[in-house]
Amino acid sequence: MEQTAYTPANFKSNQSVRWCPGCGDHAILNTLHKAMATLGVPPHMTAVISGIGCSSRLPYYMNTYGFHTIHGRAAAIATGFKVANPQMTVWQISGDGDGLAIGGNHFIHAVRRNIDINMILFNNKIYGLTKGQYSPTSARGFVSKSSPYGTTEDPFIPAELVFGARGQFFARSIDVELQTSQEVLVAAARHKGASVVEILQNCVIFNNGIHNPITDKEVRADRTIHLRHGEKMLFGKDMDHGLVQDGFLLKAVKLGESGYTIDDVLVHDAHCQSNFLHQQLAMMDGETLPLAVGVIRDVEAVTYNDAVEAQVAEVRAKKGFTCLRDMILSGETWEVK
Repeated sequence: MEQTAYTPANFKSNQSVRWCPGCGDHAILNTLHKAMATLGVPPHMTAVISGIGCSSRLPYYMNTYGFHTIHGRAAAIATGFKVANPQMTVWQISGDGDGLAIGGNHFIHAVRRNIDINMILFNNKIYGLTKGQYSPTSARGFVSKSSPYGTTEDPFIPAELVFGARGQFFARSIDVELQTSQEVLVAAARHKGASVVEILQNCVIFNNGIHNPITDKEVRADRTIHLRHGEKMLFGKDMDHGLVQDGFLLKAVKLGESGYTIDDVLVHDAHCQSNFLHQQLAMMDGETLPLAVGVIRDVEAVTYNDAVEAQVAEVRAKKGFTCLRDMILSGETWEVK
């Protein structure tokens, strides 16, 4: 059967997009439409499920099945939907507040179970929809409407949560890096299992410029590194810097200085079973070491939904059940007259 070719327009709804002008969500929506067209999964075989927040409006702008659920529960709903409909491609949309605060428990367990859903985490380090309170990813000392004298707590680092929950796929992008975002979203969907894509997103109203120290055009090449499987870990405006092994840790060096050559630069292996190096790459913060974007880890493992489906089939075959009525009547029964 000839496969239908899709365009981004096939995945756009007729709804007017209601985000603030300049919001990073517009760019993410645009790249998601393009990623879906690239993947070629029909709109009627796709579901987009969100929680609550600015980012969670996204299902309205998709010409797919969609569900705008309740605060923090997107991962739970997406899990149930995928298990009940294993043939569907499921995308989960969450912000850093929705996904990591009230939804934090659901987030880590969806990752731990390795349910085959694609989780996009919009990280603007603020609560935008509820008008500017600090979020679980806001830095210590961050001044906001709910922390007028600065926060007195340390933030979650999404990558650290993913690896702590034994995640098998983690990628990162920046809202203005459209090509990178599309690249990692396609890779996430093609990964079999729970995939988490963190996208650094700018809230122009309540946290404008929060990612600028890393994302500004003037510094981005030196403070970020685009990882691609099988390629040398190089970065910088002239691609003359690289990551090398320094004992058990990573070190950024300039080629030609202190005797370092291209041969010393590490090659990225996103498929390595051990996550030791992947964790180090994901935790780089753009200061002493460049922030890693691209696919950082992509390793296959048994998925929760496949395991459940196999278990149900095994029990059915053993017990002879084909429906709920058969199961109810299979044991000791009696008739009341």
